[in-house]
Amino acid sequence: MERFDSSPETALNWYRAGKGAALATVVETWGSAPRRVGAQLVIAGEGRIEGSVSGGCVEGAVIVEALEAIEEGEARLLEFGVSDEDAFAVGLACGGTIRVLVEPIGKVLPEPMLAELVAARARREPMAYEVNVETGHRALRRNAYAERMRMDRSGFEEDGQTFVAVHNPPLRLIVVGAVHITQALVPMARIAGYDPAIVDPREAFASDARFPGETILTDWPDEAVTRLGLDSRTALVLLTHDPKLDDPALEAALNAGVFYIGALGSTRTHAKRVERMKQAGFTETQIGRIHGPVGLDIGAADPAEIAVAILAEMTAVLRGKA
Repeated sequence: MERFDSSPETALNWYRAGKGAALATVVETWGSAPRRVGAQLVIAGEGRIEGSVSGGCVEGAVIVEALEAIEEGEARLLEFGVSDEDAFAVGLACGGTIRVLVEPIGKVLPEPMLAELVAARARREPMAYEVNVETGHRALRRNAYAERMRMDRSGFEEDGQTFVAVHNPPLRLIVVGAVHITQALVPMARIAGYDPAIVDPREAFASDARFPGETILTDWPDEAVTRLGLDSRTALVLLTHDPKLDDPALEAALNAGVFYIGALGSTRTHAKRVERMKQAGFTETQIGRIHGPVGLDIGAADPAEIAVAILAEMTAVLRGKA
């Protein structure tokens, strides 16, 4: 999964600064394309660029087309073939073909629409941007294209004209408990595209020495998860084995819309956890969202393997394969 792309924010800032700007978006690929559908490059009227649509294979041509599109105030749908030689230069085994939609900000992509999209992204609100490449109709859609949003999959609809760009907030992982499993899980999750944070009031566990460069909060767990925020792109994993630490964060998550809740412990431990949640007033449906014992049953025998099982289960739930 690719890291969070700030191209819409950059395009809005450059346009508002009077530089003129265009967004170039990969809308379709064939073969071994350097970037996935939805990847973006922003071009300023002065020639400055940020982002990428091909890893360097066709950027030069896209920039020329984008500068002309800014001058003319018209969108352009471009198609490029990437040769095997050029593909090899950016680390691919073979070439392919990509289509790129260039949209100047202002006359084509209205500034208020782009501003609304940027505001939604700042609120961590999932949003779909829809454009008909034949008619030029553009719209922002909330609570639409559920399968695309769940799979983080931009692309054309069956009509071959309506392109949908998925703008999901970055994935987050909040781990309560700075334990050995966490030391394996956090770097794995970061590779998978998550922005991780570790919560543990026990400062001997939650130290920079044990988790160099990671976000660590030593507040009480319910306060910490409130500070971090809980939403539909957040996974919460509870690993302390201590109800005093796990339960406050668990209760906060059960009242929120996180996509995954996992809790360490045996079947017997989980049964006690379920009973505590019932006594706290949670419904069976809410409690049923807890994955406990945490992780897929792959016979994991050590912290690293347990971390693999947890990440696999998070992925299955996120993608609707649980």
